[in-house]
Amino acid sequence: MKTYNIAVIPGDGTGPEVIGEGLKVLKAAAKKFKFGLRTKVFPFGGKHYLETGKLVDEADEAELRKFDAIYLGAIGLSGAGAKNVAPGILEKNILLKLRFDFDQYINLRPVKLYPGVASPIAGVSPETMDYVVVRENTGGVYTGMGGIMMKGTPNEIASQEWVYNRFQVDRCLRYAFELAKKRHTKKSPFRGLSAEAKAAGKTARLTLCGKTNVLTNVFGLWERAAKEMAKEYPTVELAYRHVDAICLLMVQDPGQFDVIVTDNMFGDIITDLGAACQGGLGVAAGGNLNPDKGGVSMYEPIGGTAPDWTGRNGINPIAAIGAAALMIGNLGETKAAEAIEAAIAKTTPKMKTQLAGQMGWTTTQVGDLVAKSL
Repeated sequence: MKTYNIAVIPGDGTGPEVIGEGLKVLKAAAKKFKFGLRTKVFPFGGKHYLETGKLVDEADEAELRKFDAIYLGAIGLSGAGAKNVAPGILEKNILLKLRFDFDQYINLRPVKLYPGVASPIAGVSPETMDYVVVRENTGGVYTGMGGIMMKGTPNEIASQEWVYNRFQVDRCLRYAFELAKKRHTKKSPFRGLSAEAKAAGKTARLTLCGKTNVLTNVFGLWERAAKEMAKEYPTVELAYRHVDAICLLMVQDPGQFDVIVTDNMFGDIITDLGAACQGGLGVAAGGNLNPDKGGVSMYEPIGGTAPDWTGRNGINPIAAIGAAALMIGNLGETKAAEAIEAAIAKTTPKMKTQLAGQMGWTTTQVGDLVAKSL
């Protein structure tokens, strides 16, 4: 029996509560699908930092590298605690540090409307909102290149550099093309394709999101690389949309998207729009992936710490459970992942809403419902 070693970082606020429900469902899936789970909890987070002054160091990373995956809750402080921590300290020295040091170069964000979940977009359904955003996760403006000169003077200069190399672009595009290729077959092509595209042998669509009319250097590279790579994927239709058009179409016509691929900053923006469209942060899950052999990936619910709901057993755990499904599926337990997704889809229609305190069930009861539906 295959056993997976999972590093668990519950984090702050409601993070431990939702991660607890995700682990509950994972353990139920492990029992049903005959695989093992070994977990170890790590205390990293804002509360731990205030108590110990410790973030994540090289020794911590060396230990985390021994695990098959990392399961993360949420990191952050609020109230008086937040006033004692400089902005960016936790993000840069825990979240971004792990992302960059573990070379988690793909941020994977499914945008999926579950049955019974209310979307702010009228007329959409689970069939017309089911796509994935592939965000490049280690390059672009988020690398910290740039600086400030003459600070505090009338002539102060601030710069943030938007830099990509071809290697970073190619590996992100490769992952996106492979994902699009796997999502559909000739017998079950992407429903948004035209009859002409299907007749030409296309089964999937990959849409590049950029801004080639203004950011000509960076997205000129992305577009050239995508067009060159598309020749290796004859079944994948390559499309292009400017980022502003992507935002509009995610609201007006989400059914045209299958897989979207984009850079770090645009990906950060459009994935939160996607989360809103699919019903809110309570249902949105994601993964920071190093899909290379031996790479360690990190999976998380997208919502924050929700401090007002800490300890009240009222926060929505669906996103954390979805992140667990994403994690175990990428580790190779495809049937278990599909079963968890199906169990979520059976549970969401039973919930009054996806809002904290208004679900009609407690946090633990929602976890129980999903686990029993496997």
